[in-house]
Amino acid sequence: MKIGIIGTGAIGGTIAKKMAEAGHTVKINNSDDAEKLNAHAKELGVSPANQKDVVKDVDVIILSLPTIAIPTLPKNLFAEVPENVIVVDTSNYYPFRDADIEEIKNGKVESVWVSEQLGRPVIKAFNNLLAETLISGGKNPDAENRIAMAVAGDNDDAKKVIAGLVNDAGYDVVDSGSLSESWRHQPGTPAYCTELEAEELKQALKDAVKEEAPVKRDQAIVELSAMSSYPSHPDVVKFNRALFEKNPKTK
Repeated sequence: MKIGIIGTGAIGGTIAKKMAEAGHTVKINNSDDAEKLNAHAKELGVSPANQKDVVKDVDVIILSLPTIAIPTLPKNLFAEVPENVIVVDTSNYYPFRDADIEEIKNGKVESVWVSEQLGRPVIKAFNNLLAETLISGGKNPDAENRIAMAVAGDNDDAKKVIAGLVNDAGYDVVDSGSLSESWRHQPGTPAYCTELEAEELKQALKDAVKEEAPVKRDQAIVELSAMSSYPSHPDVVKFNRALFEKNPKTK
């Protein structure tokens, strides 16, 4: 499969590397100058591309950008991209980083907002795991205790394609419903960055409370920032689980 990725931070870069290792043809673009982009692409085992070319002749486009950066993409970026090309949104909204986006603050689902900015449908995926989990938590399909990832969207065929990529990355997949239901794995929910297996993730998605999510999200940031030293990866996962009494891994 041919994949174009815009944004190669901790999430986007890891996805690029994993997809290339799984045998997919991957090209990337980021905000670096050409020399740095070329060097990063070489490190990841993928090809560099400018912003116009990264969306050309691909089956899937993965956007791994901060939410605030989505509207800065060229308005005509997808003008010549066929409708059957799947666009994936991996972003998570954090007001301290992304500033105030009034529509999201007023309850609009993050990826619904992203879809509106782009003017085309998106699939929400690769957003409910920490970067370190994505880097090192993958397992073979037949392995025990395989961590699951949520995938949401309005096109079942597109979700199946992305589920295949998630499997290639080393994770089970839980279909979390339509794009409007993707709030169930936004920051501040039991499904977010808690490293759950498939059945546990299904329950966590059901347990999510939309009105509580922004409060929990902001609470987590304040408490983590107040710590004298940033906790280890296992401690962050434990912290996230403890935010929810009903989280399957809390007990």
